[in-house]
Amino acid sequence: MKTNLKKTQKDILTKLNIHELNEMQREAITTIDSTDNTIILSPTGTGKTISFLLPVLKMIDVSLNEVQVLVLVPSRELAIQIEQVVREMGTGAKVNAVYGGRAMAKDKEDLKHTPSILIGTPGRVSDHFANDRFDKSYIKALVLDEFDKSLEVGFEYEMKGIINEIPSVVKRVLTSATQEIEIPEFVGLKHPTVLNYLTGKINDRLTLKQVVWSSNKNETLLELLNHIGNEHQGIIFVNLRDSVEKVSHFLSKNSISHSCFSGGMEQRDRERSLIKFRNGTSQILLATDLAARGIDIPEMKYIIHYELPLRIEEFTHRNGRTARVDKEGMAYVLKSKQQELPEFIENIPIADISDKKPKIKRYWETIFISGGRKDKISKGDIAGLLFKKGNLKRDEVGVIELKQDCAFVAVPVKEAKKLVSNLNNTRLKNRKVRIYIV
Repeated sequence: MKTNLKKTQKDILTKLNIHELNEMQREAITTIDSTDNTIILSPTGTGKTISFLLPVLKMIDVSLNEVQVLVLVPSRELAIQIEQVVREMGTGAKVNAVYGGRAMAKDKEDLKHTPSILIGTPGRVSDHFANDRFDKSYIKALVLDEFDKSLEVGFEYEMKGIINEIPSVVKRVLTSATQEIEIPEFVGLKHPTVLNYLTGKINDRLTLKQVVWSSNKNETLLELLNHIGNEHQGIIFVNLRDSVEKVSHFLSKNSISHSCFSGGMEQRDRERSLIKFRNGTSQILLATDLAARGIDIPEMKYIIHYELPLRIEEFTHRNGRTARVDKEGMAYVLKSKQQELPEFIENIPIADISDKKPKIKRYWETIFISGGRKDKISKGDIAGLLFKKGNLKRDEVGVIELKQDCAFVAVPVKEAKKLVSNLNNTRLKNRKVRIYIV
């Protein structure tokens, strides 16, 4: 099939600022190109998204206004992340993400102009299938990303219904960061080629250390954070939503810049937390295991296990947020003197956290702009507004995240209030936009 895509693989990688694919990605692309059923088992952070997108994009005919690739994911965050990657590729293939927690009216509006690639959570995709919002007979490729997680959160019924309605699928790709997964028959993976990059060994670029507390766990956490310093970003992992609230209160009381992320938060608040973390406004992400995989955040210098996970899988996924690809990272295990480490954490050295790093002033603040892609606003338009009317220099405009109906921009803390005062209710692409600090 002639794809009519605007860009070659080389063009796409250049646009994504990827100089070279890793071994897993190279093998995955070759395998998906040449076989009908592929399973990719690879740790968090190894680039599985690129490894399946590049080959399935080749199957798309952009002149055909039908859904041709369906990607099912377990979480809203992963749907948004993959949609963003496809957009950044700039291939000319239309893409949309649909998921629970997003207004159904927005989905319906997007699906009026049928995307070539549809990414979504099984519950929301199942709803669109049931209401026949597009022709399903053109779907040729099915990707089940983080498949084990979808089963874990109870999407089996919806996935079975969806797969039964797309008999025209000729290529199936399943990805997971977990070894022991049982694939139900309804998936239709006949004689799959399995690419297993899960070694089961601790990453040799990861340094594990324990931090022992005696009287006050939070004070020891504060001591550890003062030792690490705030030059680099990190994640503090807890097990419970309640723990997020309690630790967040303590961090706020001690003026530690952070964002929270848990399943108990509204979708909008979770999204904004990740945006502020990605653009450097927040130095720390305080999160449950929901953040251990399947979300788009930068490479971490360190992670802290404030509460120990119950299983080795969670421990591995958490640690996978640092020491990724070719970088080194630290993982700290916070424990009491009496507490015994679980058997999956071998005897690790005690960290000396007596010295303190000097605090660096926070540079970035996040502003909200009430206009997005549907208003024909581009990142260039936003940058132009901040340069011309906001009088910012080029290095004072940080990460711009453009959404369908709004945008978020990192700007210097010292300029944020002045920008809001000068630019709120100004015109951007003939539309009056609200601007405020997030």
